Amino acid sequence: MIPIELLPDPKMTQIAVTRKLGPEIARCELTHREREPIDFELASSQHRLYEECLAGLGCDIHSLPYVPGLPDCVFVEDTAVVLEDIATVTRPGAASRREEITAVASLLERHRRLAFIEEPGTLDGGDVLVTGMTIFAGMSTRTNKHGIDQLSSISAPYGYNVIPVDIGGCLHLKSGVTQIGDGTFLINRRWIEAEVFSSFKLIDVDPSEPGAANALLVGNTVVYPLEFERTAELIAGAGIDIVTVDVSELAKAEGGVTCCSIIFEGKRTPPSSPAD
Repeated sequence: MIPIELLPDPKMTQIAVTRKLGPEIARCELTHREREPIDFELASSQHRLYEECLAGLGCDIHSLPYVPGLPDCVFVEDTAVVLEDIATVTRPGAASRREEITAVASLLERHRRLAFIEEPGTLDGGDVLVTGMTIFAGMSTRTNKHGIDQLSSISAPYGYNVIPVDIGGCLHLKSGVTQIGDGTFLINRRWIEAEVFSSFKLIDVDPSEPGAANALLVGNTVVYPLEFERTAELIAGAGIDIVTVDVSELAKAEGGVTCCSIIFEGKRTPPSSPAD
């Protein structure tokens, strides 16, 4: 077993924020899936192994506790977008999830200057894909134009360009497209406006695995759901290092490998704003 450090390790710079899940995950928000029974013990075991996988790839795990009444809080990615100089605390599109941001903001303020998405904006972190100085933001049932415009205003002073992306048939942008290498993206073109990504190398998911575009790039390794064997072969065939994890129970709650963590480079003190 790989030990999970819950406190910062000075030898590590890459931080992965995770959050424990509770039995209430059975009452999670669902948009595109029919509700199925979720085995809480199995889901918890899969989540622990996921954390161990991230630790094995060099991440310092900061695990937040579960809070009763927040059944979706394990999907911590949706609560924040962390850039090099600033972290944007989101306003999740599902009203039942908005209290999740409190603990995440408290943790992130140790590492970044904070900004907040405000009403009427909504923004889920799962709709935000950052590559270099470009931020792709999905227009979804959880993220609206006000939220994307606010993210653009927050990030522009630091040199980022936000590009809205039309999506359909999936919950979040990263349900249908994720980065899996330098300039390389995994995509389901049925769900994502692929033309926006035309300047990149695109690897299409196997047609029999429509949900297979959600992958998590950690360093030079892709963390990937065990169930999508055919698409995994395509990724490996492109010369990309891949490690698989079983997240089948979390998938019943519309979760994936990106949404269970917020990964960023650690800093000792929050930086100054561009105006300072």
